[in-house]
Amino acid sequence: MNARKVSSASQLAWQLGLLLTLMVLAGAVVGSEGWAVSAFQADAALIADIRLPRTLGACLAGALLGLAGALAQGLFRNPLADPYLLGSASGASLGVAVGMVMLSQLDVSPWFVRVGITGMAFMGAWLAVALSLLLSWGVQHTLRLLLAGVVVGVVLGAIASLLLVMYPQIQGSVQSFMLGSTAYVSWPACGLMLGVLIVSGLVSYAASPLLDGLALGESTALSLGLPVKSLRWVLLAVLALCTAAAVAQTGLIAFVGLAAPHLVRARYKGVHGKTLSLSCLMGAVLLGGADLLARGLMAPLELPVGVLTAILGGGYMLYLMRGMSPKSTSGRGGRA
Repeated sequence: MNARKVSSASQLAWQLGLLLTLMVLAGAVVGSEGWAVSAFQADAALIADIRLPRTLGACLAGALLGLAGALAQGLFRNPLADPYLLGSASGASLGVAVGMVMLSQLDVSPWFVRVGITGMAFMGAWLAVALSLLLSWGVQHTLRLLLAGVVVGVVLGAIASLLLVMYPQIQGSVQSFMLGSTAYVSWPACGLMLGVLIVSGLVSYAASPLLDGLALGESTALSLGLPVKSLRWVLLAVLALCTAAAVAQTGLIAFVGLAAPHLVRARYKGVHGKTLSLSCLMGAVLLGGADLLARGLMAPLELPVGVLTAILGGGYMLYLMRGMSPKSTSGRGGRA
């Protein structure tokens, strides 16, 4: 049975890797005017400086969100958990709003504004997670942590909305961030996200036995000798780091972190060590594909990537719900 599962995981990894390679190549020929294959050689500088970092950045952000979503669903043992569960989305939005208010009073270069907004989004996401942990008194009680995340998200979101009312000149920039966009991802941003992905992936893989133990119940994980409390702290820190790094560069991207683990589990059911890696690849494919559609679907008009992923992800979740009929649920319960 293990050999069959490993083969299935390997097959899925090869398929996702091939799709990812094709998307990166396609990203080089999709510009503001749609598919421009004939201009591929003439626009070498444009491809190297704008299209490729944008495509790779979208894939890296998707991989981070896919990993964060798999960690959230494994830690909370809830298939509806997503990377924004601990209020990081609202925290990042508040950070962007505060940063825009501060920088609007200064005469600085656009590059400094971009770096400052990215840093504020990162700090806001971390602040939200830290507040959630503080309000829940640690990581021992999962339900309390979830409730704390909801409260923090609502409060920080309300403060961000208040700033938008007080400073209407920042509404356009903050709204662009909240809709999600990969248009401003640069090579340094790709390097940052790649570094975070490598470190987070290695730590998550090393701590993945905790997720396998928690899937059988917390008492079972403790009986297996797993350091549940310390590993929870580690994986929550990785979850916050992945989410903050992705959100700071691309804004709020909906449903990628929620849908990627679901799509992986539909094809492969096995240990979390492999599921985490496959979720990274699936998230990269989802956001990379959404970025291509956002650029080429209605060119020269560019769609917000976050809106596109929300529409596609919402449709996928509705499709899943359609299969969860009461009759089929009761049937499964009867057989059990």
